[in-house]
Amino acid sequence: MSEVVLYDYWRSSASYRVRIALNLLGIDYKTVPVNLLEGAHETPEYLALNPQGLVPTLVIDGKTLTQSLAIIEYLAELRPESGLLPADIADCQKVRALAYAVAMDIHPICNMHVTAHLMTMTDKADAREQWMKHFIAAGLGKVEAMIGESAGDFTFGDRPTMADLCLIPQVYNARRWGVEMTDFKRIVEIDARCAKLPAFEAAHPDRVKP
Repeated sequence: MSEVVLYDYWRSSASYRVRIALNLLGIDYKTVPVNLLEGAHETPEYLALNPQGLVPTLVIDGKTLTQSLAIIEYLAELRPESGLLPADIADCQKVRALAYAVAMDIHPICNMHVTAHLMTMTDKADAREQWMKHFIAAGLGKVEAMIGESAGDFTFGDRPTMADLCLIPQVYNARRWGVEMTDFKRIVEIDARCAKLPAFEAAHPDRVKP
């Protein structure tokens, strides 16, 4: 395999997901930091690589891949033994539903460019914090219900799947913004288990911060 390169921002939830996936699969990669706060994602050079101007971008197998879930699904199909997506079609749908509940329902409305625009529309100093707390807590409550009392140590079964790769970065964001986690018993348990796994630990923002 030729050199694998991840264009990444250390605090990006989407980048965090892909870092975990690469670590779980044991794929060595080089990181190229893309500082979102400094506008590095808006340069002509980066836009030529990723026209959306988003992170992450993964260069692997001579291909340039964008969108974190599409990247993770590519890796899952590249290494089906990883279990990132279950082989059974019904089980796979459940994992995708859990992953999408985070990545498509919570993450987009709590993204940096959304909250930056919010702050241009209000004079309330704590508007960003209250926005984050409201939407993250509401979203995690629904994910908690979706997980329910399902058997297994993780969101679906006894090994991490794409759903866990989406959930754990969102839990990091929840704690960062001071979301009360008491009501999310299963999520807190799953987060604690994942934190003990080297692949998750190595991908944590505190470990990769430039």
